[in-house]
Amino acid sequence: MSDSPTAGTPDVVERLARRHIQTQSWGFVSTGTRFKVFHTPGTARDVWEKIDDAALVHRLTGVTPTVALHIPWDGVDDYGALARYARDRGVRIGSISPNLFQDDDYRLGSLTNADPAIRRKAAAHVRECVGIMAEVGSDRLSLWLADGTNYPGQGDFRRRRRLLLDGLAGIYRDLPADAVLLLEYKLFEPAFYHTELADWGQSLLACAAMGERARVLVDLGHHAHGVNIEHIVATLLAERRLGGFDLNSKKYADDDLFVGAVNPHELFLIACELVTAEDDADAGVAAGAQQVLYKIDQCAMVEDKIPAMLRSIEAVQTAFAKALLVDRAALQAAQAAGDVVGANQVLTDAYETDVRPLLRQVRDHLGAPSDPLAAYRDSGEGTARAAARVGVPAGW
Repeated sequence: MSDSPTAGTPDVVERLARRHIQTQSWGFVSTGTRFKVFHTPGTARDVWEKIDDAALVHRLTGVTPTVALHIPWDGVDDYGALARYARDRGVRIGSISPNLFQDDDYRLGSLTNADPAIRRKAAAHVRECVGIMAEVGSDRLSLWLADGTNYPGQGDFRRRRRLLLDGLAGIYRDLPADAVLLLEYKLFEPAFYHTELADWGQSLLACAAMGERARVLVDLGHHAHGVNIEHIVATLLAERRLGGFDLNSKKYADDDLFVGAVNPHELFLIACELVTAEDDADAGVAAGAQQVLYKIDQCAMVEDKIPAMLRSIEAVQTAFAKALLVDRAALQAAQAAGDVVGANQVLTDAYETDVRPLLRQVRDHLGAPSDPLAAYRDSGEGTARAAARVGVPAGW
């Protein structure tokens, strides 16, 4: 580093510039709680406008070249045309997520439903999504299951697990040879007694049963209070099974607040594990870390969608910028010497660094505005969208 703690070396600037973050189509629509969905002016009304918003975010940040789709929320007649539309606007279609939780047939489960006809229906929908991946050029299927039970006695744990593994095995067989399945887990909701994939260990076991191209997806909001997520991340990196993140913040449960809103220090510590793994002497660990997907997964309930997305992207960049400033040699020396306070101080020094000048340097390198949120507010894009997008916004 130079004498200025916020002046980045070319390597640090380049690594930050290359760290791409995926926006998610549903982050640009009207969302809310179980009690109310709120509409904000200018919110996208369909998938085409969602892509327009994702493209604008990429122009403002330079680091969000892909947008994830959720099917059937983003269903169209011609996915090839949708992919061309995205490319014409400077972005690409990213991961594809099947919806196995909003159809009435899935009230008692999808892949684990006692009714074989419903299990076949769920599997067919995922096969449809695999076909969409081929049409849009996606290589990642991002799967979350709401399957579980609300009451003791409602279902047989081991039988449901067998059904789950059978269903996942069929999905894995349908994947193209170069595609990856990202398997998410969630502590609870909408199943409140048990969830089929309630933690990273259950997801990891299911991935191991499928094959090496099945990997765990970590949602930051899907853990009990006090869980050490950075430790989970380190473990999955060591096992070469970390596939990606759904990035958000939580205060109480799966709140899906914008990234870094509640616990930015946790985000920094997670970033430290990832940065360290990218430089690991084990080529397999390093390669796995470099392939991790970073996906924004937030529920903009009352805030405007594009500013919220810009805020989340900056929070991710801030965490990784600070992680790249950690003095690794000093940290390792303190660890080796048993200097507990000194080791913690090395991390604290990096965390307390103001990296905003460094992020401006990165944006200059990318040809993006130095302050994306200010540029958006000054551009008139929000006012123009509010005037043009009359009618009911897209939503869940």
